[in-house]
Order: sequence, then structure tokens, then C-alpha cells
Amino acid sequence: MMIVSTERLVVRDWTESPDDLARVYDIYSREEVMRWLGGGKGRLTDPAEAVERVRSWRERNAPYDGRWGLWAIEPRAAVCAAGSVLLKPLPGRDGVTPTDDIEVGWHLHPDAQGHGYATEAARAVLEREFTTGTPRVFAVVMAGNEPSVAVARRLGMTPVGVRTDWYGGAELETFVLDRPV
Repeated sequence: MMIVSTERLVVRDWTESPDDLARVYDIYSREEVMRWLGGGKGRLTDPAEAVERVRSWRERNAPYDGRWGLWAIEPRAAVCAAGSVLLKPLPGRDGVTPTDDIEVGWHLHPDAQGHGYATEAARAVLEREFTTGTPRVFAVVMAGNEPSVAVARRLGMTPVGVRTDWYGGAELETFVLDRPV
């Protein structure tokens, strides 16, 4: 299902197609991607794990009926997805229970970085979310992840310092964007 599109991108559900599963594995098995996601926890080590990852995303986000989720970013001129964009309730200090705080995030394959895909996809899902009345959205970034800090800044997000409210109390650089008035 398509979530949103821009001139260059389609943001859509990840599927269990061989191409999508290969790309999910290629992205989420890489140390250079996963070190920024929970310090590498959940890194895929076998291509067969990609099916379970896609299914877990689908099941976890099913109650949100497409409003929130983790979706593929597919450049219109490419043969495979560039990575993922997410919009979802941040998990609380226990790392599981959803909070009322909404997060935007992005995970790109290294070969897709530097093309503006993360910024463009995140901007599109943010615009869509703000039309629902959500007052503010957060981005959380592990210390040292300068490319993600740059995306947050390009989105016009304001840094609010290091917070430990979410993801099991991890220290995360936090950025906020309020709904335009």
C-alpha cells in the first residue's frame, strides 16, 4: 500500500517480495546502519530473518491502520528501496509501551545516502501526520550520528538536548517539530 508520494519518491509498505526481502536484509544486516539503532541490537544475521522482520513491522503497526508504521522509501527511478522511514509512537522507558509522543525516523542503505531521500520522505510523512492534528513530532538520534542530526535540522526540527524518556532510558539527542499554524 502506498502511504504518500513525492515527485521523486513513493513511501509504501514493505512487502514479502524477493526484492524487498533482499533489500531489508541488506539494510538491517549492516553494522554501519544498525550501530545507530539500539547499538546494533536486532541486527539481521541470516537472509531468512527478513521475512520475520517485515511481518513483525506489519503486525506491530496493524492497529494504526496505515497512519503510523515503518515503510519503504522507493525512489521512482530506482530498482529497489533506498531504506525506511518511520512514524510511530515512541516506546517508553520500558522500551515497549507506546507513549503519546510521536517519532519520525529514517534508516537508509549506505548506497542511498546523500541524495536527500530521508529528508524528502520524512517531510512527506510529517506533512501527512500534521493534517491529523498531531501537535508535535520528535526525532531521536544516538550521539555521533551526524547524518541523522543533519536530516533533523533540514526538516526544521529544533534540538532540545539529550533525553532519556524513551527506548528504555537510552540517552538520545532529541529534536522536535511543532505542527505549523
